[in-house]
Amino acid sequence: CMLLSFGVDCSTRDHDGKSALGWAEQGNQQEVCEVIKKHMECGSAKLTEENELLNKYLATINPEHIDTVLIERLLRKICVDSNEGAILVFLPGWEDINQTRERLLASPFFQDSSKFLVLSLHSMIPSSEQKKVFKRPPAGSRKIILSTNIAETAVTIDDVVFVIDSGRMKEKSYDPYNNVSTLHSSWVSKANARQRQGRAGRCQPGTCYHLYSRFRAASLLEYQIPEIKRMPIEELCLQVKLLDPNCRIADFLRKTLDPPIPETVRNAITVLQDLGALTQDEQLTELGEKLGSLPVHPSTSKMLLFGILMNCLDPALTLACAADYRDPFLLPMAPDERKRAAAAKVELASLYGGYSDQLAVVAAMDCWRRAKDRGQEAQFCSKYFVSSNTMNMLSNMRKQLQNELAQRGFVPVDASACSLNARDPGIIRAVLMAGAYPMVGRLLPPRKNTRRAVIETASGAKVRLHPHSCNFNLSFRKTSGNPLVIYDEITRGDGGMYIKNSSVVGSYPLIILATEMVVAPPEDDDSDEEDGDSSEDETEKVTLGQHKEIMSSPDNSVSVVIDRWLRFDATALDVAQIYCLRERLASAILFKVKHPQDVLPPDLGATMYAIACILSYDGLPAMITSDDVATSQGSNQSSAESSRFSQGRRVGYIPPGGFLMSLLSDKPLNAPHFQKSFNHPDGASGHIRSSRTSVGRFDQSRHPQRNNSGPGSSAARTFKRQRNGAQ
Repeated sequence: CMLLSFGVDCSTRDHDGKSALGWAEQGNQQEVCEVIKKHMECGSAKLTEENELLNKYLATINPEHIDTVLIERLLRKICVDSNEGAILVFLPGWEDINQTRERLLASPFFQDSSKFLVLSLHSMIPSSEQKKVFKRPPAGSRKIILSTNIAETAVTIDDVVFVIDSGRMKEKSYDPYNNVSTLHSSWVSKANARQRQGRAGRCQPGTCYHLYSRFRAASLLEYQIPEIKRMPIEELCLQVKLLDPNCRIADFLRKTLDPPIPETVRNAITVLQDLGALTQDEQLTELGEKLGSLPVHPSTSKMLLFGILMNCLDPALTLACAADYRDPFLLPMAPDERKRAAAAKVELASLYGGYSDQLAVVAAMDCWRRAKDRGQEAQFCSKYFVSSNTMNMLSNMRKQLQNELAQRGFVPVDASACSLNARDPGIIRAVLMAGAYPMVGRLLPPRKNTRRAVIETASGAKVRLHPHSCNFNLSFRKTSGNPLVIYDEITRGDGGMYIKNSSVVGSYPLIILATEMVVAPPEDDDSDEEDGDSSEDETEKVTLGQHKEIMSSPDNSVSVVIDRWLRFDATALDVAQIYCLRERLASAILFKVKHPQDVLPPDLGATMYAIACILSYDGLPAMITSDDVATSQGSNQSSAESSRFSQGRRVGYIPPGGFLMSLLSDKPLNAPHFQKSFNHPDGASGHIRSSRTSVGRFDQSRHPQRNNSGPGSSAARTFKRQRNGAQ
């Protein structure tokens, strides 16, 4: 009877499948049998009543969403029934924390700040706010903490007595069939539920309320799905080839305890082949060996190599570490402070031309280091909503990564000479392109009944920009063409697909770094093509004949199709020069891989300088000059000048303020490389005079190339295909 009074489940069975009633009957314990049967009858009636109440409740709400009304009522009941002990509420993510917080602060019961202290615990809020959850409140005040699963194991709050478990958490996974990441609210595992329950009364007796049914609790997974089954595995696949170069990656991974989805393996192999780390028959290349030797993603490793070749190492280190860890920007709780934080991030990005979440991180690191040297670190972090702890972590990671590069001979111990182009927006965006490719999209005009622009990807998907992005309010004139946008990943959340971090780039970084480039006539006339009965040899003859015709004169108009969907108009001469630069860039990368400590030969050095000139010129429209800053501050400008300034900037641009300019006052704001002479290692000098006049001719066509019929359907229109990359 004592055990039954404690709520023991009579239906529980042992390893032999016997319940307590079965054992009592086997032992002829008639009195015990009667007690158990009577208890089971009462329990059955109670269970029926509970099920009816549960069904009525579920008919009014969506169990996949957080019921903030229920949480508020439960909090009120706890506060009425008891006077002491902090309350910890587990919620999935930032949106749910914010909604619950706003509801509590709007409730008359919780409005008295002297009685209730409502706090939030999330990785994006300032550390000063996070530290408040560990402090005991004054006498007569109760602490209510709204937290994500960060409070499951990462922290211990010793005065928590009550825990409310919503049963939900934000989990990041990977959809290999659509090649997108997913970040959505999902049910916790039984292991997560036990961890949350253990937070109740960690240092004293406590109570945990689970806001889901017993049926739901029984159906939860024992543990979270292993990361190998829900995350991209490019790094893992490359490590497999480093360990066993002769194995097939799919065969190797099939032997793991939790084999990944086959489509995930195929996607990873395709990425590695596009990077030049693997050949088409999965053989490891020399470039692949070098990419796999660095402790970052293979795409990030290639970005670092390109940054070294372009003398732009410092920003590449920051981008690599931020991609591997996190960005340093904080998200305040107050609405007015959130607006200031968003404006501060946009202002930082403007130091490198604006319209870039990634370059905002680069600018933050640059300014933070200078502010720290001048004793203004706290002022900078407070003004621009930057986490000092995150910046210190990124700074240490940068040092470790630079040491890794130095140990492998890619850079000298003193790598200051490897960052001479660290303030050139055009070159920095090209370095960013090297790491983000093939994540490239076109910015489309806003749809009807909305002011927000969307991104079109290579697959034809329409993706929106995240509200926390610098480019969320980005717009453009339709007559100016569709800007290109690079991004880190596409995430499918509860509200649809979105891009969180993006950067606007010019056409030249893509044309120079793209895997595949096709030359075609300016107008693709399908009527000139023969039927599909023609053989491949005949098609090749037609292709070569048309290629000879359109490339016969330097001034002929041609089209360049990148990755079979982005079309650019140019001249035959420009295309020929770009082809040459792409081939020599691949040779320069291969030379650097084979001889990391050697200086590039004169011909390859001249090629890299020419590429730097083009990329620098391509970034000039986005560069910040002192004239722009003076104009933006309204210092005696004429109406014509004001009009010129307003038309030259897209919506979502904030010029850098005086504080940022003072931090960078000892550095030139721009240094266009196409105006500089260069010196070869052997002493020969030269000057790229044609760079300024030869660039700027690639204009994006209004309608990009689409190939919905597979690779074979474009064979008759393809004249010369070039695949970039060192193998």
